[in-house]
Amino acid sequence: MSDLKTLYDTDFLAWSKEQAEALRSAARGGSNKPLDWENLAEEIESLGISQKTALRSQMRRIVRHLLKLAFSPAAAPRRGWFESINDARSEIEDLLETSPSLKAVVDEALPMALRQGLKVAIGDLEEYGELAPPTLARMRATTYVGEQITGDWFPAEPSTGDES
Repeated sequence: MSDLKTLYDTDFLAWSKEQAEALRSAARGGSNKPLDWENLAEEIESLGISQKTALRSQMRRIVRHLLKLAFSPAAAPRRGWFESINDARSEIEDLLETSPSLKAVVDEALPMALRQGLKVAIGDLEEYGELAPPTLARMRATTYVGEQITGDWFPAEPSTGDES
């Protein structure tokens, strides 16, 4: 039991997967305990899945604001975008501390975060008339790696040349 408690304390995602499988195994073994084994297993597993969802959400938020920092000519909201990125990175750091096995999910979640973050950033810039066709093409060609999302990296300031 102490190993399970240690895993619970050090890697919640791994613990939730292990416990869900243990419940399913107990159910297959014909335990005489009157428990809803499959639903219990699903609920425990969903706790770990919620951590993955939280990670993907923060990654999407970072991509959104990195793209706006890179391509928006607007000056006023930039500080808020930096703060949002830093806050999201802190949230990710907390998640990874609680569940180190989530580190493997960063690269797995990256394509979706890039796709969704791009979609929202495009909508944000279109809303304020900041999206010329050349900018849109460059945004769509932009990609990030996991370290740029979770690390301290920020894009260079956008050029101030006229793109229309």
